[in-house]
Amino acid sequence: MTDKTSAPLDEGWSGERCPGSAFARRSLLHGAAAGVAAVAGGTALGGGAALADTEAHPEQPPKSRTIPFHGYHQAGIATPPQRVLIYLSLDVTASDREELTDLFRTLTSRARFLTAGGRPPKAAPTAPPTDSGILGPTVQPDGLTMTVGVGASLFDDRFGLGSRKPVQLVPMTAFRHDDLDPALSQGDLLVMLCADQRDTTVHALIDILTHTKSAAKLRWRIDGQRNPERPDGTRRDWFGFKDGIANPSTTDPAQMNQWVWVQPKSSEPAWAAGGTYHVVRIVHFHIEAWQKVPVAQQERIIGRRKASGAPMYAVGENTPDQLDPIYTNDPQGLITPLNSHIRLANPQTPQTFTTSTILRRSYDYDRSPNSQKLDMGHAFTCFQRELGTYITMQQRLENEALVPYITPRGGGYFFALPGVRDDKDYFARGLLS
Repeated sequence: MTDKTSAPLDEGWSGERCPGSAFARRSLLHGAAAGVAAVAGGTALGGGAALADTEAHPEQPPKSRTIPFHGYHQAGIATPPQRVLIYLSLDVTASDREELTDLFRTLTSRARFLTAGGRPPKAAPTAPPTDSGILGPTVQPDGLTMTVGVGASLFDDRFGLGSRKPVQLVPMTAFRHDDLDPALSQGDLLVMLCADQRDTTVHALIDILTHTKSAAKLRWRIDGQRNPERPDGTRRDWFGFKDGIANPSTTDPAQMNQWVWVQPKSSEPAWAAGGTYHVVRIVHFHIEAWQKVPVAQQERIIGRRKASGAPMYAVGENTPDQLDPIYTNDPQGLITPLNSHIRLANPQTPQTFTTSTILRRSYDYDRSPNSQKLDMGHAFTCFQRELGTYITMQQRLENEALVPYITPRGGGYFFALPGVRDDKDYFARGLLS
């Protein structure tokens, strides 16, 4: 099952089936016909000139970028969020530890290639193609990251890994107002694909499923997006509010080590150092009901201003959202209600200090393009050094004012593996060796 990348393709993509001369001849005939039409039409010459100018200066495609794959930590966690996301939850069908190791090696080799880009291996003339071709003859990385995590179910008795399970890793159980769908929850593995372009994530999805089908099968999938900033500086979710304002600094190693990354010589297994607990919650938004709520009430439910994302004590639309909410002078919740979303998530009390900091990296989803009833919401994503941090926070949110307008329907708890260090390393090597 181990995947190997062979020599690059020769110049020319499927040239023996689509010779360049055929395209040249077709273009010449098309150009001649267009010229006759222009002369016959007289005034059409102006339009023809404009068309020629457009063809001479085509719109430039977005510049592709490469995010390094190797490192002590996986990319896609501290990485600034890309525009699009696909989550793949997989059930492992490998029969033993050797096949499981082969699966992780394959995931590693595919991630190395897809995140770096390049020419796929050339197939024999009578063989199926080695790549879907969605991105053309050369795969562009487009800022792709592929982040792999393991679920609690991987540590059952199939592979003898029970004694190596991360200490806090458990299956996700329903909170008070959840309506979890088993078909949209849990999984042995979680693969998070993020990129700058939609077709890049779809290409990676097809590639991963193709190369792992002998040892894993798809359990569930969710596609997400991060909306553009509307207006400049404020990216909004489907409720019209800014998400993920309060985060530790991903560029500050001290903050990331304190709140996100599992440290060496901790209570966790030695192999887990450099990894982190990964929470995914697929949260349905009741948009029709939300639209009936006056903006002033929406702001009190969330605990921030809708236009700016600023705390409730701020009034102007251009107030920076980086301002900290102040609760010490508002003990009764007259300004920021006690049951508002942000105040319950982080009450700013000494008792809740250690259970109020997580790294949010969420996306919005829409699963209802052909449905009369909207199925839109939030693929809530967060990373934290201890899973208990998130669980305690979510228990506080069971009483939030937002409850009537959301229904969590799926997701799971996973452990995002440490990074792949170099060309000789592979995902989960420390766990499996």
